[in-house]
Amino acid sequence: MRDGLDHDRLYAALLARDAGYDGVALVGVVSTGIYCRLTCPARKPRPENCRWFADAGAARAAGFRACLRCHPDGALPPVVARLVQALRDAPDRRWSQGDLQAMGLDPSTVRRLFRRHLGHSFLQMARAARLRRAMTVLEQGGAMIDAQLEAGFDSASGFRGAFARLFGHPPHHMQGGADLRADWIDTPLGGMIAIADDAALHLLEFTDRKALPQGLRRLSALAGGRIGLGRSGVTDRTEAALEAFFAGRDGRLDLPVRLRGTPFQVQVWQELQAIAPGGTRSYAQLAAAIGRPTAVRAVAAANGANRLALVVPCHRVIGADGSMTGYAGGLWRKERLIALERGWRGQGESADKA
Repeated sequence: MRDGLDHDRLYAALLARDAGYDGVALVGVVSTGIYCRLTCPARKPRPENCRWFADAGAARAAGFRACLRCHPDGALPPVVARLVQALRDAPDRRWSQGDLQAMGLDPSTVRRLFRRHLGHSFLQMARAARLRRAMTVLEQGGAMIDAQLEAGFDSASGFRGAFARLFGHPPHHMQGGADLRADWIDTPLGGMIAIADDAALHLLEFTDRKALPQGLRRLSALAGGRIGLGRSGVTDRTEAALEAFFAGRDGRLDLPVRLRGTPFQVQVWQELQAIAPGGTRSYAQLAAAIGRPTAVRAVAAANGANRLALVVPCHRVIGADGSMTGYAGGLWRKERLIALERGWRGQGESADKA
């Protein structure tokens, strides 16, 4: 196992069902032949029956099979997979709790499973999908009422409110010519908003990040309020790079970016970009790398202020003891991203050591 992750510490985390170790370690149980997340609700094994693995591939190579309760291989539970596919098949459908009950599903169970595995509820995903369709209508010059109906909103005020909660602005403020253009990009970890001009990417955030509207308003102010809907060649490059990233073909996300921040923040973000895919750093290591070893808290704050998710890889920052630390995109995403990038080790990608 990795530095500092010894048997006693991992076993204590297993007993405590410590979510901080999600994405850091898995446990294989010799007596059952099953491997689990350390947060698995199953009965805990004896310490002598535990074997520790950095990822699902290593556990499978050792002859263990995945637990059907905690899904340590990243596979979605059947109920979640079924509803995700239903959403893909009918993205404009107005889903309700009654629809779930008609399918023989308990809405509270669905909500709990979606939040555990995808970080947000199914109904939130359905609303986001409808808003994306509204974006398409507006980008193509469609009328506001057409976008509202396409998104499945009965009232104009409801549509404007939902749009503003996502973008930080009502829809009519984002129509017409603009220097910066916002568009939606789908990824396996959820939708992302990309804002770019013809030269660089200015923002890339998951749509459910709470600070997204605030970040968009700040960027709008810096850009003189000139953010519209649409895309540029940089947006197309970003979408292609994200597709290669999640397919495991290229972890670099080498894109032209505009880093908007203080000189200190920009220095931290540039150091984050220097972390190779599959590698990690602690806040203390980042602070030392930029020549500011006592500025650990300031480095953490700069990390949290990053508005270019994945491209400036703040998800590669972990605790000094190897545990997961906060991630604005959700710890579940951080876990998936680190697990994905670990798969690139030994495939020609150089990885840093934590």
